[in-house]
Amino acid sequence: MKRKIELTVGTLSGALDRFEQVWDQAEAGKTQPAEIRLTFESLPLLLKNLTPARWTLLEAVKRSGPMSINELARLLARNYKNVHTDVKRLAELGLIERRPDQRIAVAWDTIIAKMKLAA
Repeated sequence: MKRKIELTVGTLSGALDRFEQVWDQAEAGKTQPAEIRLTFESLPLLLKNLTPARWTLLEAVKRSGPMSINELARLLARNYKNVHTDVKRLAELGLIERRPDQRIAVAWDTIIAKMKLAA
């Protein structure tokens, strides 16, 4: 099954409104497909967390499959400490998962970024 996550820029109140909407629909017996979303308060915050180097890291792990941080650092020709820091943050965000054997993997097939211009 293909897994996707949506990255958005929005407010906490907007996220709570979406939650309330889904809750009300569930109480009414209406079901919706599961939606997994990661919301950042601002575009600068999203870009601080998903830097070009981190995006390249995600692509490399997805393309190559589960691997150790050391293998990933060699593959990307980057410093181990920097790769470790990036992996740690991406894992905190839920974009990378650590397997029981300590290898890392990307569980997502698609990462969609949505940003709405303020009116």
